[in-house]
Amino acid sequence: MRIDIISAVPDLMTSSFSHSILKRAINNKLVEVNLINLRDYSTNKQKQIDDYAFGGGAGMVLMIEPIAACLNDLKSQRIYDEIIYMSPDGELLTQQLCNQYSLLKNIIILCGHYKGIDERVRQHLITKEISIGDYVLSGGEIPAAVFSDAVIRLLPGVLNDETSALSDSFQDNLLAPPVYTRPAEFNGWKIPEILVSGHTANIDKWRHEQSLERTKLRRPDLLK
Repeated sequence: MRIDIISAVPDLMTSSFSHSILKRAINNKLVEVNLINLRDYSTNKQKQIDDYAFGGGAGMVLMIEPIAACLNDLKSQRIYDEIIYMSPDGELLTQQLCNQYSLLKNIIILCGHYKGIDERVRQHLITKEISIGDYVLSGGEIPAAVFSDAVIRLLPGVLNDETSALSDSFQDNLLAPPVYTRPAEFNGWKIPEILVSGHTANIDKWRHEQSLERTKLRRPDLLK
C-alpha cells in the first residue's frame, strides 16, 4: 500500500510514522507513506497556498491552484484508488471503513488547514471525505494520522499476531472484552479465574459475553 499525504505543515506528522508499529511497517516495506508539502506546488516567491475568502469573513482558505497542481502531479505517476479529504462533515470513520480501505493499493489524503479548502476542490477533485468525529481541529494532519494508523495496522504482516486485529473493538460491532496481565493479583484485586482455567472454549465464551455486556453498557447504539 502507498499513502501520499498532502499537508500545509507536513512536519506535524513526522512523529506519527517514526515510532512503534507504523515505523516497523514502513521499514519492512509493507506500506509506503509520503508526506508532501503543499507549498512545493505554489507558483509565487512567497510560497503562498492560502488566501482570503470571497465574500469576507474570518480565516484563510487553502487555494485551489496548488492543490490541483499537486494532485495532477501525483496522478500522472500512478493510478489512485481514492483521494480523501479529512473533514469534520465527512463520513464518520469506522472499523468497517478501515477494513475496506486496507484492501486498496494507492491512496491520497488531503489535509485541510486554516478555515478549510476551496469548495471546488471538494466538488471536483476529491473522491471521498472522512471525519474522525464531530469536532473541529486546527488542521487535517491529526485526522490523517489517525486514519493511516487505523488502516495500516490491518495490513498483512504489520502486527506480530495478525489475529490481534480481529479481536479489536468494533470489528464485529462489539467492544473488546477486558484484558489482564501479570500479576494475577494486585492490591487484593484478582483476575477472573476463568482466564487461568486453560479451557479455551470457556474462555472464548466468557470473552464474548463480556464484549456483549460492555457494549450494552457503554455503546448500546452498536447493537442496533
